[in-house]
Amino acid sequence: MGKIALVTGGTRGIGAAIAIKLKEDGCTVVSSYVGNVEKAEEFSKKTGIKTYKFDAGYFENCQKATQEIENDLGSNVDILVNNAGITKDRFLHKMSPEDWTAVINTNLNSMFNVTRSVIEKMRLKKFGRIISIGSINGLKGQVGQSNYSTAKAGLIGFSKAVALENASKGITVNVIAPGYIATEMVKKIDPEILKGIVSQIPVGRLGEPHEIASLTSYLASDQASFITGATFSINGGQYLQ
Repeated sequence: MGKIALVTGGTRGIGAAIAIKLKEDGCTVVSSYVGNVEKAEEFSKKTGIKTYKFDAGYFENCQKATQEIENDLGSNVDILVNNAGITKDRFLHKMSPEDWTAVINTNLNSMFNVTRSVIEKMRLKKFGRIISIGSINGLKGQVGQSNYSTAKAGLIGFSKAVALENASKGITVNVIAPGYIATEMVKKIDPEILKGIVSQIPVGRLGEPHEIASLTSYLASDQASFITGATFSINGGQYLQ
């Protein structure tokens, strides 16, 4: 059995690409999902990757699920990819408290919930890779996404702090901040709007999920042991830090 990798939100889009790549690398991979049982079952059947249903926005759910994963696989999680995320876009003056809280819970509080559930055993083992999927909009902001941008910006601060706390324990913590990626969700954007988005990307195209997965693969590897607390932009030059 290779290293055990948990990918939250890992049955569709970027998360699915990451899970598949880590499996190709020789990891034993499990993916989490929340809502679409049919899609999760389809993903599991196609890839052979086991899925677990739990909401990363709630601490007790994460503790229970990670314990179940460890019991099923006979070892602790070595690689954690915090990928679970949702959007509920609306201008702030029209945003409901429910839409704010839902996005903060899933996109930011999940960082604590899942990472806290695996970090102690990583420290005891003196090995861990934690890779969190941020966003270009956590770096530059975005109209209608005060909740999402806040969560993705907070994710970076969280990762830097956790990187410093755990560097001496063989644990690295990094962030990947994608721009617009050709996922099922993005492809559903009105063609004219999507054309306008692509026109703002200097390389002239959307990113591909496998490009995010490839960097995740490297950051999860032994070769990346000197990289921690870093944020990597993959956005085709749309936003330069």
